[in-house]
Amino acid sequence: MILNQHIVWFQKIIETSIALYFKNDCEYSQIEEVGYPKDAELATLMGVDTITFDEYVVILLALMPHISPQTLDIFFSPNKNTGKPYTEFGGWKGLSHSGFLPTGETAAFLLAGDDVEKRASVMALFSDEHWFHKNNILGLEGAGKGEPFLSGQLRVTDEFLSKVLLQKDFKPTYGSDFPAKRIETELNWEDLVVDYKVEMALENIHTWINGHQTIMEDWGLKKYLKKGYRALFYGPPGTGKTLAATLLGKRNHMDVYRVDLSMIVSKYIGETEKNLAKVFDMAESRNWILFFDEADALFGKRTSANTSNDRHANQEVAFLLQRIEDYDGIIILATNLKSNIDEAFARRFQSMAYFPIPDEQQRKRLWENMLPASWMDGDKEEILKLAVREEISGGNIANVIRQCAIYLYATAQSKLTKEIFLRIIHEKQ
Repeated sequence: MILNQHIVWFQKIIETSIALYFKNDCEYSQIEEVGYPKDAELATLMGVDTITFDEYVVILLALMPHISPQTLDIFFSPNKNTGKPYTEFGGWKGLSHSGFLPTGETAAFLLAGDDVEKRASVMALFSDEHWFHKNNILGLEGAGKGEPFLSGQLRVTDEFLSKVLLQKDFKPTYGSDFPAKRIETELNWEDLVVDYKVEMALENIHTWINGHQTIMEDWGLKKYLKKGYRALFYGPPGTGKTLAATLLGKRNHMDVYRVDLSMIVSKYIGETEKNLAKVFDMAESRNWILFFDEADALFGKRTSANTSNDRHANQEVAFLLQRIEDYDGIIILATNLKSNIDEAFARRFQSMAYFPIPDEQQRKRLWENMLPASWMDGDKEEILKLAVREEISGGNIANVIRQCAIYLYATAQSKLTKEIFLRIIHEKQ
């Protein structure tokens, strides 16, 4: 994508639109006659096959503050009759950016002028059904309550801007305005130690990921089945709930993002819907798995709303529940106790998987997988016998091995003896 050529083309669009609107001399009788560069690379970045003329104008208008802000300075021209900026130009002035920030009204001026019917088609470009929204490309933000829809600021997403300017995928930064963080693991699917029922539940999710298009579209079931897939993982801490979600993503080449419910509940009252919308919009366009850990913090049994804070919290939970219902991808919620999840919400899961404390055979596999072979000497079988007797989770097994490693390093030893192991595992009880 050669940005300089696109800037020159867009400058021609502005020049032509203004000339046509004010009935100045112009070589064109309508804006579409200017033509446009059918950029295959840009279409690929957007995730579509083709881009229409109107879509092209809106995309370049949204990009201008980032790639050529001076191109929009002409919209600061005052109306000689009022001494104020032209209403039809739309636009905002930023807090720190001194240039012109386009709005939906600016797009309507360029494409429709004073053609009321054409304005309606411009508005359709900013609907939730358009691929601008579905592919998380751009949208209108910040229109005041009761103000015209097109008065919202036209903004490209950070994701799309990163693709255009940096030619790389955008990885959002975890923080106050994006309460989700990518989780990864160096382990592989074969390293996951769970019982048969959990294994089958995970296989069902894997099958849905790979077969949902056939199931919903080819078999005509989308009118009967809700889109997306929602699963509940429950069981004691350290039993593999987070690891299973992470490995599902790795196995299917999908990013997994853990949503921080504590941030949502306690810190960002008033910003919750905006920040969650950002997570869900980006997740939908990039096919992420969303993982909600300790989900009972937000989806627990409801209490009556006695205060304004309670009512506000209930509204935000309702918003989140609706987004989960509407999400087109995979959502996994995890909790220690299934009974902590509100029954009305629990009915919305497609599957529920109980992650128990591993049995003796599973514990043996976990110990054998995790204990470094270089530590083992004559005490190997004795250590394994002692280890598997302890009814502890995989997470606690990892903690014991960490303490063993710290002890061996601190004492300049390279072999794990039965005595060292017994002392450390009893300290961890």
